[in-house]
Amino acid sequence: MRNNQTSKPSAAAKTVKWQGAVQAEGIEKLKGNGGMIVSPTKVGYIIMTSDVKGLERKFAAKKRKRNKPGVVLCGSMEQVKELAQMTPEIEALYQKHWDQDILLGCILPWKEKAKAQLPNDGTKDLMMDKRETSCFVIKFGKPSEQIAHELWTKYHKFSFASSANPSGKGNRGLVTGIGERIEAAADVIIEADDYVASIQPDKTVDTRYEQGVMVSMVDESGELVPRQNGRIGVQPAPIVIRKGLDVDKIMENMSQVFSSWNYEHGLYY
Repeated sequence: MRNNQTSKPSAAAKTVKWQGAVQAEGIEKLKGNGGMIVSPTKVGYIIMTSDVKGLERKFAAKKRKRNKPGVVLCGSMEQVKELAQMTPEIEALYQKHWDQDILLGCILPWKEKAKAQLPNDGTKDLMMDKRETSCFVIKFGKPSEQIAHELWTKYHKFSFASSANPSGKGNRGLVTGIGERIEAAADVIIEADDYVASIQPDKTVDTRYEQGVMVSMVDESGELVPRQNGRIGVQPAPIVIRKGLDVDKIMENMSQVFSSWNYEHGLYY
C-alpha cells in the first residue's frame, strides 16, 4: 500500500552548524508565522519561538506545564528597559551582568506599553504566569543572543524560550540530548556543542550547570520588590529561586546592589 504522506526532514537534514555569526536559517523561521527552532546557549540548548503558534508547538513538543513564567530573551539592555518594570537597583544589577557577560534571568512585571505590543492572539496567556510576570534573560550565549537581537531590532518580534529537552530532563549540553520529540518538531536545529562546552570547560556532563540563575524581583502578587536605598531588612526582598551558571558571581553582584536578599532555590517550582 502506497504511503501518500509527505515525510518530514530528519534531524540531520535540518541541523546547521553555528559559524559564529547570526544564523540566517533561524531568523528566516522565526520572523515568519509559527516558527520553532533549537538554538545553543551558555548552558545548553533551548527552543526559541516568536509568536503564539510557535509557543503552542513548543508546549506540545515538551509536554510542559503552563503555570511557570515564560522566558523572554533580550538581546540588549535597551530591550530589557523597554519591556520590563524595574527599580533603579534592579536595572543596576542587570547592567552589572551585561557588562560582565554573565547570564541572568529575573522575574519581573511587564510595562503596560510593552504588554500592548504583544499580539492579541493568546501570546500573553502563554508568556506570563497568573501574576502577569515573565523571566527576562540577558547574556544567554552568542548564538541565541544574535538571533534575539536581530529579531527585535529588524522585525520587532519577541524571542521566547524554553530548554530544549523533555520537561524535567536535561540535554547535557549536547544537541543529541534534545530528544526525538523536539528533534521532530523543530524547523531548524543550530548545533554548537563546542561553544556550549567552552563555557564550563572544567565541568563534566554530570557536574555542569544545565540552567541559568533565576532571581524573583516580585512579591506574591507580582508587584516589584521595594527599593532598599542601602537600608537593611527591607521586605519583600529579591530571592534567588534557582541556582545555576555563575551563581557565585551573581550573588556577589547582588550583595553589592542590595543590602538584603534571600536564597531559596526551588521556591517557585
